[in-house]
Amino acid sequence: MSRVVTFGEIMLRLATPGHARFQQAMPGGLHASFAGAEASIAASLSYLGADAAFVTALPANSIADACVADLRSLGVETKHILRTAGGRLGVYFLEHGANQRGGNVIYDREGSSVAITPAAEYDWGAIFVGCDWFVISGITPAISRNAAEVARVAMREAQGLGIKIVCDMNYRTKLWNWEPPLSARELATRTMRELLPMVSVFVGGVSDATAMLGIESSGDLQALARQIVAEFPNLSHAAFTLRDGSTAAAQCFGGALYEAVTDTLHTAPRLTITQVIDRLGAGDAFTAGLVFSFLQNSDPQTAIAFATAAGCLAHSIEGDYNYSTPSEIEALMQGDGGGRVSR
Repeated sequence: MSRVVTFGEIMLRLATPGHARFQQAMPGGLHASFAGAEASIAASLSYLGADAAFVTALPANSIADACVADLRSLGVETKHILRTAGGRLGVYFLEHGANQRGGNVIYDREGSSVAITPAAEYDWGAIFVGCDWFVISGITPAISRNAAEVARVAMREAQGLGIKIVCDMNYRTKLWNWEPPLSARELATRTMRELLPMVSVFVGGVSDATAMLGIESSGDLQALARQIVAEFPNLSHAAFTLRDGSTAAAQCFGGALYEAVTDTLHTAPRLTITQVIDRLGAGDAFTAGLVFSFLQNSDPQTAIAFATAAGCLAHSIEGDYNYSTPSEIEALMQGDGGGRVSR
């Protein structure tokens, strides 16, 4: 199977227990795990059985050691993770939403190792040996000016080697603040428009496309996909997550995949989620499912159905990583979504 490399930041995730608010949980105990878009994609791919590597920069301390060990326990290749004397492990705090109250994330990641480590420190030639797919998100260039430059260098190196690049847009308005007085949206649009010409597969929600590319949607998803591909003709596919919900706990999750060569939009039925355990990482699970399907040479309809089912199941699992097997995802694709006990 082809090798997949992902690059980005991994953080310590500190979540309040249950649905407690920060002021209820602190002082007190928070649940600690590790999380980050590209790390989550690599972990999900590895759990599905793919050959996945994650690249980042981490400080040389025992907490970062635990982070690397956690990735290795899932089979993720970590040998190209840099350990640095400077910088730190970023942190984010999570308060789960409930009913009509949405969730809340507070970042504490400024000055992280990956934010300050220059592109020249990474051995891109060794990193990309045997690699066929490179996955990065719109979060990485949002972290800092340096991280945006590292993303640009990594993508240029991958493109030069003929590696297909997947970009999961992931617009984070709280992060795009490294070039005042530009607004988050202005900086994101300028930066991502510089990077998208190198990308083969666009992944995101409709709001990601409008916020980060400055493309307004009329509500016609195929027309939006056509416009994105017209502006960035290196794209072979544009994939969209489709989400709506009445509360934080009740959601509908779907997906669509536009294939440029055939000008065809393939859609998967929206799946109803009546009890969200954890919605963070669902988009990463969707992207991992899509890339895994590409590795399997699945037809586009199967690929988007698999990605959507993977993203749906991720809502049932605490933490950012999707501990769902191919057989569980395929069962949901085939309509087995009743939650029966396997005996």
